[in-house]
Amino acid sequence: MQESSTKYIDAMTLTELRYLVALARERHFGHAAQACNVSQPTLSAAIKKLEEQLGMPLFERRPREVVVTPQAEPIVTQAQRVLEQADLLSQMAMSQRDQLGSPLRVGAIFTVAPYLFPSMVPRVRQAAPDMPLFIEENYTHVLRRKLEHGELDAIIVALPFSGGGLVRARMYDESFSVLLPKDHAWSKQEKIAPEQLLNETLLLLGEGHCFRDQVLELCPAIDSQTQKNLVQIEGGSLETLRHMVAGGLGVTVLPNSALYQHGYDKDTFTVRPFEEPVPSRTIALVWRDSFPRPKAIEVLRQAVPKEGLSG
Repeated sequence: MQESSTKYIDAMTLTELRYLVALARERHFGHAAQACNVSQPTLSAAIKKLEEQLGMPLFERRPREVVVTPQAEPIVTQAQRVLEQADLLSQMAMSQRDQLGSPLRVGAIFTVAPYLFPSMVPRVRQAAPDMPLFIEENYTHVLRRKLEHGELDAIIVALPFSGGGLVRARMYDESFSVLLPKDHAWSKQEKIAPEQLLNETLLLLGEGHCFRDQVLELCPAIDSQTQKNLVQIEGGSLETLRHMVAGGLGVTVLPNSALYQHGYDKDTFTVRPFEEPVPSRTIALVWRDSFPRPKAIEVLRQAVPKEGLSG
């Protein structure tokens, strides 16, 4: 029995396990093949081989998707662990040679990336010119999954951020302000009360953006279904909100790093702070506690000004 089990394990390859995990994640042969940069027949053949080796179906084939069978769920979980450990071995070997010589994969949330990356990337390249840098922007939950699965080495998100086996390092704090069209009636006020947002057309990001949730915490009544003045931008960006404010379509709330960007004349907008206590957020760098390249993480940390991003 032991000899038979060993035979199955020896026959498996890391590549096949990657196909297995990718198909479990994508739930579609074509999408999984694309994610693995192989043809669909190649991936299908590898999955069929695994099922024959293990003597059990790993996936239930449906018309529009594939689903992991209940008995295969622990196998997929263990395959992910094996891949993570294999990647860790590779990272450890690289770290013994040159921590700043191998690629670093960094992600950031949508409401941070456009304002942080242009200033951070040149500093990283100056400090570590031989370290290739791969960056992406995405939602918090997507970045979390990619970090946990080893697809990203570090991510930049807003706190609080939960998760075991992760290290969090505060990078900077920034306040929120109200962005108004030129000559808006509120421009005569020195500060804005959160409750006033109920009386104006408020432009918000769509669900999935953590910044949206932080804005709604200012005034919970904003999220009421009876709120007629709410305009929600599904899959939008802070730049979309800015363009709409410039067009006189409403007001919005922005983090201070995003207030004065991308070429608008300063007279296009009026910016007003909130009344005390002024809402704010903390931006942090997060990485796995097992990540074996502390020098690369330190380069990232030093690349961001301690006072945060200027307007």
